[in-house]
Amino acid sequence: MSIHEPKKYDTYVDESNSNDIQRGEVHDNADDLQRHLGNRQIQLIAIGGSIGTALFVSIGGALNKGGPAGMLIAYTLYCCLIGLVNNCMAEMATYMPVTGGFIRMAGHWVDEAFGFMVGWNFFFYEALLIPFEITALNLVLTFWRDDIPVAAVCAGCIVLYAACNILAVKYYGEAEFWLSGGKVILILILFSFTFVSMVGGNPQKDAYGFRHWKEPGPFAEYLSTGSLGRFEGFLGALWAASFCIVGPEYISMVSGEAKRPRVYIKSAFKTVYIRFGLFFILGALCVGIVCASNDPTLVAILSGKGEGAGTGAASPYVIAMKNLAIPVLPHVTNALLVTSIFSAGNTYTYCATRSLYSLAIEGRAPKLLRKCTRNGVPIYCFGITMLFPLLSFLSVSSSSAKVLTWLVSLITAGGLIDFIVMCATYLAFYKACKVQGIDRNTLPYTGYFQPYSAWIALVGLICIVFAYGYSVFLPGNWKIEDFLFSYLMVGAAPVLFFAWKLIKKTKWKRADEVDLVWEAPLIDAYEASFLTPPVGFWTEMVQLVGFKRNVPVDQRIV
Repeated sequence: MSIHEPKKYDTYVDESNSNDIQRGEVHDNADDLQRHLGNRQIQLIAIGGSIGTALFVSIGGALNKGGPAGMLIAYTLYCCLIGLVNNCMAEMATYMPVTGGFIRMAGHWVDEAFGFMVGWNFFFYEALLIPFEITALNLVLTFWRDDIPVAAVCAGCIVLYAACNILAVKYYGEAEFWLSGGKVILILILFSFTFVSMVGGNPQKDAYGFRHWKEPGPFAEYLSTGSLGRFEGFLGALWAASFCIVGPEYISMVSGEAKRPRVYIKSAFKTVYIRFGLFFILGALCVGIVCASNDPTLVAILSGKGEGAGTGAASPYVIAMKNLAIPVLPHVTNALLVTSIFSAGNTYTYCATRSLYSLAIEGRAPKLLRKCTRNGVPIYCFGITMLFPLLSFLSVSSSSAKVLTWLVSLITAGGLIDFIVMCATYLAFYKACKVQGIDRNTLPYTGYFQPYSAWIALVGLICIVFAYGYSVFLPGNWKIEDFLFSYLMVGAAPVLFFAWKLIKKTKWKRADEVDLVWEAPLIDAYEASFLTPPVGFWTEMVQLVGFKRNVPVDQRIV
């Protein structure tokens, strides 16, 4: 049976939209968000969401713990796991590109309490990362001088984030397109620097090649010595990778505001695998080449005793540039780091706003929050989200800055929980398709090696999230704050789930009662309303620079 058979549309629950479709009136969504994100914007948002400052700065901690080989293996393994998650998410999101993405899918296809839990988990995870990024921006600016007013930077960032997100989503998309472009330029510069300098293209004419793999060696010891220490070093690098490598969640969140989502969102998901290989795996290889895991400057900075701790100077790339006496490139790198950090905060603002809105749509947050502007911006959700960046003013005081860091540390496991939920949701979706006789080959995108890839990712991620804080249980290492940092969100997730389940008396949905139609008729009608063929990414880029004019772009029946 095909999932697009007309008789299945009879189960569509939104009667007003169903009537509109019958009258020939086509809406962007069943809610008030509008589909204004084009192909080039989605592709760069997907890249920007998957490349964060962790790839440039905090990756030094992974290098120090695991060594170049340990870090490379850890990043490759985690990329494979998230690639499997992406495989699951791509199939669901291209078929049902709804507002809120995986948050609403979890509630609609698994259990309403499941959606409540992951929705609030994702909201706080994203919202609390906004002030953290603003604080990081302040620290990176001290690379040049330390008398820049911290409060002024905080206020400036908040105003700019508000400006990017209060207007129509296409303005957010345009801002993120250019900011994400800066990230791509930065990583291309760093990869080029790695290759040119390792073959001798540096002021010292030192063709160092893979010297750091030989001395101090491919693997580093962490916590213990010997084979156990090297394995713990690998695990330390794996934890670092788990908070550096992201992507599927951000594509899922923009799917509800994407033009031609069945085409453009599918393309974005399919290129995730290439980005993982080029940016994360190749990035881990480059870091292990340019900087030694026991570099004195890196060790001093990681211990908090070296000059430049917490700034762009902590980047292994910047350390390598200074070791090679390269004068200008560290400043260029730090300047592009500023745009990368700002871009991350901008994306967190967008995702926090949309996740709160998706909760309101499903009745898991106050209905008042469903209010949108004419341009499709959830205005009250935006207002609540913009309260969180105010926490960045805590960084004005050094003691308050520690509180902010602790606060963010408490919710870092939230990202892993989101990926676990995606896998569990896919397994429910897969079983429902099988029980209801739906041929998955009729979907806009069919995931590979399913459901085995979902099970592999689910088991792997659960192991990672529970083993994350294992060091706190080692003899002499017990600290209550370390335990809370590692496992608070792991404990909070089931509390949120069972609390909502008891209050609302929700039921785990059986495979035969899962609604696989949902908003499919509306999305199909929206896709069918286009008069022109989909615009390719490079075609849109050529149009952007003005080489190809008067070409109709995504024209629809009005």
